[in-house]
Parts: sequence; structure tokens; C-alpha cells
Amino acid sequence: MKLSELEARIEAILFTMGEAVELERLAAATEQDDETCRKVIRSMMDKYAAQDRGIQIIELDGAFQMCTKPEMYEAIVQIVHVPKKHVLTDVLLETLSIIAYKQPITKAEIERIRGVKSDHSVNKLVEYNLVCEAGRLDAPGKPILFATTEEFLRNFGIESLEDLPVINPEKIEDFKLEAEQEVQLELDI
Repeated sequence: MKLSELEARIEAILFTMGEAVELERLAAATEQDDETCRKVIRSMMDKYAAQDRGIQIIELDGAFQMCTKPEMYEAIVQIVHVPKKHVLTDVLLETLSIIAYKQPITKAEIERIRGVKSDHSVNKLVEYNLVCEAGRLDAPGKPILFATTEEFLRNFGIESLEDLPVINPEKIEDFKLEAEQEVQLELDI
């Protein structure tokens, strides 16, 4: 199969699917081995990035997706009805960061870390498709486990959870001290 034909097949699959497609599925559909398929996709990614094109291919945790380049948003807005942009409040960001770093995690564990009920924030994150149910914990009551989604990776511009920033251990100690001081202030009041 010629390279141009292979690129055309990959492009057609990614365009048609409209969501991330695992490398293994792309390789099987194009009758190529994983490494060859990966090289071709990376080459296509470079071509799309280098040319004045309105689309790009992004990698999301070992899968690939064709999507619009962010700088094309204004042009698209002129044509389509723009869905309401989700606002991530401090509470939602706090809850999302706990889920991202501790996943899979139960709502009870999130509430223990935050110190307050988290039903609303977890439900909003599920509604925004940033978090999803990832099974159930093998414990009494079988509580739901939550984890981040591909949409989370896409929204935060990271390829996989390994790309999340590593928190400096000294900073963690600073956070703990700050939290203890806040609790002490609450107790003194």
C-alpha cells in the first residue's frame, strides 16, 4: 500500500469516527503493524501542524483524534450554534484535581479530602463529561468509583495522566500546614 493511500485511510477513519481511536484499531483497519501506523500518524500530525490547515490530529492516551485547531474557533462560531461554555469554579477545579490525582476514587474519599459534601461538584463534572463512573469499589454498599475522561485530557491539553504536573513534596507539606492552620482558626472561632 502506498503511503498516500495509507494516510488517506487513516484520515478517513479519524474524520468519520469523530472521537479518539486507539492505535491498535487504526493499525488493524489499515492492515499495518502498530509501529508503522504510529509513524504515519506522527508524520500526518506534523503535516497538519506545519500547514495552514484548520484541522489537526491529537493524541489522547494512546489513541488519536482528528479535531479542529483551537485558533479556528472564531470562524466556527459564525456558523454553528455555540454550546454554553462550562465554567469551572474553584470548587469544581478542586474536586477535579482530587479525582485526577487519586483516581479511581469514591465520592466519600473526595469528601474526606475536601472536608465537605461533594455531590454537586461531582455531578457537575460528570455532566461536563470531565469525570465518569469507573466501576464500583468492592466494599459494603459498592460505592461508585470516579475517574477522568478523554474529554478531561482534551480540555487540559494533555496526552495522558502521566503528563499531569508532579506535586513537589515540600509543597504538599506547605498545603498540609496551611490546612491545619485553617482548621485551627475555625476551631478558635
